[in-house]
Amino acid sequence: MHTEAVILNAPGDVGIGTVGLIDPGPDDLVVQIHHSGISTGTEKLLWTGKMPPFPGMGYPLIPGYEAAGEVVEAGINTNFVVGEQVFVPGSTGYEGARGLFGAAAATIVTHADRVTRIDKALGPSGALLALAATARHALAGQTAPDLIVGHGVLGRLLARLSVAIGAPAPTVWEIDPSRQGGADGYQVCHPDDDARHDYNAVYDASGQAALLDDLIRRIQKGGEVVLAGFYDAPLQFAFPPAFMKEARLRIAAEWTPADMSATRDLVEDGALRLDDLITHTLPADEATLAYETVFADPTCLKMILDWSTQ
Repeated sequence: MHTEAVILNAPGDVGIGTVGLIDPGPDDLVVQIHHSGISTGTEKLLWTGKMPPFPGMGYPLIPGYEAAGEVVEAGINTNFVVGEQVFVPGSTGYEGARGLFGAAAATIVTHADRVTRIDKALGPSGALLALAATARHALAGQTAPDLIVGHGVLGRLLARLSVAIGAPAPTVWEIDPSRQGGADGYQVCHPDDDARHDYNAVYDASGQAALLDDLIRRIQKGGEVVLAGFYDAPLQFAFPPAFMKEARLRIAAEWTPADMSATRDLVEDGALRLDDLITHTLPADEATLAYETVFADPTCLKMILDWSTQ
């Protein structure tokens, strides 16, 4: 078996190529991908060559952890049937390229335990479930944010989820005027226009390590800074301000299956909207242009690759 896939041959060198697929076993699914997303966090680090040491790292690689498609073959030990729509967070089932994270391909072989059933009506937005579940994981059982840093997709999802669970509407910081619109039930402002220094929970969705000192200065005593992004530089901060604030730092890692199930239910029930976060769509065979657009155009919130023509 072979498939067309996005292949990062080296930093900055991306295109569509053909790779082999491992033979599926009784616990595996073969999924035909309809749509996959491009991450402006981890995939940008792979694109620029700045990804910190990470298990499975190396080139050539197939990126992506956001894909939605249809089961075309189901192993005998799975409880899936052909024709079901699923979200796929990636795959390592390739020959000739590493799968990091391996979702950007026309066909994927993956263990059935990794996928999540979704409603076909979600269409391309089904590929965004990983980001939504990541936001939900940062929030679940924790103090809701009263300040979110960054109004990209993750920042918007954190704000929307906060509103959806009935928490007070957060303030969101955004320095790029092209990203300051689109708020629904919360306020977006430039940090220079915000005089508050008594936030209880600040969630950083920017991935900018250099902001940590400023964020600590903005919390109240005993307040928390949540690192919800992915950071390529070592994190450091001045100790005296953190000492005086008795600051707490928390790292929000990747989503769990429980987060994915809960988030899918919110989306399918209409409590959480994803479709308006997709600003750009290109055919998968235009992956080179898609990646260049994602990392150069600030108006691009989420780029979706359409695999229907592959």
